[in-house]
Amino acid sequence: MASKRVVIVGGGFAGFETARSLLKSLPEGSDTEIVLINPTDYFLYLPLLPEVAAAVIDPRRVTVSLPAALPGVRLALGSVDKVDLDGRTVTYIDPEGGAHELGYDRLVLAAGSVNKLLPIPGVAEHAHGFRGVPEALYLRDHIIRQIELAAVTDDQAERDARCTFVVVGAGYTGTEVAAQGPLFTTAVAERHPELRDQKIRWLLLDIAPKVLPELNPRLSKTADKVLRARGVEVRMGDTVEEATADGVQLKSGEVVCTRSLVWCVGVRPDPVVEGTGLATQKGRVVVEPTLVVPGHPEVFACGDAAAVPDLTRPGEVTAMTAQHASRQGKLAGRNVVASLTGGKLRKYKHHDLGFVVDLGGKQAAANPLKIPLGGFPAKVVTRGYHLAAMPGNRVRTAVDWLLDAVIGRQSVQLGLVRAPHVPLDTDNPEVPRIPELPTRR
Repeated sequence: MASKRVVIVGGGFAGFETARSLLKSLPEGSDTEIVLINPTDYFLYLPLLPEVAAAVIDPRRVTVSLPAALPGVRLALGSVDKVDLDGRTVTYIDPEGGAHELGYDRLVLAAGSVNKLLPIPGVAEHAHGFRGVPEALYLRDHIIRQIELAAVTDDQAERDARCTFVVVGAGYTGTEVAAQGPLFTTAVAERHPELRDQKIRWLLLDIAPKVLPELNPRLSKTADKVLRARGVEVRMGDTVEEATADGVQLKSGEVVCTRSLVWCVGVRPDPVVEGTGLATQKGRVVVEPTLVVPGHPEVFACGDAAAVPDLTRPGEVTAMTAQHASRQGKLAGRNVVASLTGGKLRKYKHHDLGFVVDLGGKQAAANPLKIPLGGFPAKVVTRGYHLAAMPGNRVRTAVDWLLDAVIGRQSVQLGLVRAPHVPLDTDNPEVPRIPELPTRR
C-alpha cells in the first residue's frame, strides 16, 4: 500500500472503535497514517455520567486516554470547522484558537451528537446540560451548593426552592439522573441538621406517556416504581414552557420554584454534519448500508452523525445509541481498509441485544437478549455490561462501586460553580463555556 492518510472526525463510541478497528485491520507493514480529531484527549464512557454527577464514581473512571488506548493513532486536539469534500481537506481549530488543515485519502465522519435544544424561553440560559464530564461535575457542585445554601437560610421559600430539582426528559439519561438524585441529595442533607425536617423534591417531566418510552412496558413500570418509591414526582405528559432564574412554569400551568433545571430531553447530530453540504436525514448524513456516503466513495459516516439504514427494520435508520455507534465504528474501520486494498465492503446489520438502565442503589432495569429484568438481578447485569463495554478503567470503576457500597460517597464542592449555569447552547459539550456572571441570590 502506498502512503495514505485516514482522518476520523470524533472520538466518541463510533470514532474510537473506527480507529481501533483500523489498527487491527491494516496490513502488517502498512504506512497508512490514522489521524483522530477530537476536542478532548480522552474517550468518554457516557453511560456512567449520572454516577459521576451523583458522586458514586470518580470522573476519571469514565475517561480513557486516547493516546494510551490507541497507540499508532495521531491525535489532533480540536474541533472541526470545515470539511472541503472537493479538496479532500479538513480544517480544525485547536483549544487555543489555532487553525489547522489536514488532507485525507479517506474520511470518517463520527462527530456524534450534542444537546438537543427546544425553542422554550429561558431554557438555554437557565438549564444545566448533561453531555460531558465538565457538565456532570458542574451539576454535582451545583446540587451540593444548593443543599448547603438551603441549610443556612432562614427564608423557608428560598429553602424550598433550593431543595427542589427538576429533570426534563424521561429517556435513559434523564431517568438515571432522577433516580440517582434523591440518593445523592439525601446523603448531602444528612450532614446538615438544619434540614432534618426539610422536604427535598425531585421532579421528572416528559411529554411522553411513560418513563423510558423506548423500552417495553414491563421495564418502564419497573423504573417508574423505583422512582416513585424514592419520592420522585413523575409527571408524564407535562414539560417546561418557560424557565427563569427562580423557577419554571409547566405546560400544566403549575409554577415550580427551583434553582435547578436539568435538561436531558435528547440529542441532535453535531452541527458539523450540516456544514459538510452532504445530504442529511433529520440532521444525520445519509449513507449506504456499507457506511459509504453516496457520491463520495472516500467518505464514510457512522454513529449518531449518520443515518445508517437498519437492515433489520426495512425503511428505518438505526437508533442513536452507543450500541449501534460502537458496532458501526468497527465496521467502518474494516470497510475503510477494504476500500484502500480493493477488498469487498460489508453492510451493517445488527439486532439490538437489549438495554440497561442503572437506577442507583441496588436497583436497575435491563432486558438482555430481550429478557426483562428488574431489581438486583438487573443491577448485576447492568454493571457487568458496563465493565465489559468500557475500553479501560474497569478495575478502578469496580473499586469505586465497592467503596460507595461500603463507606458511602464523597460529596464536597470542587469549586466549579462560578455562575448560575453552564449554558446549553454550545456545539461542544465537552468544553462548556462558563460565563462570569453574578451568583444567584
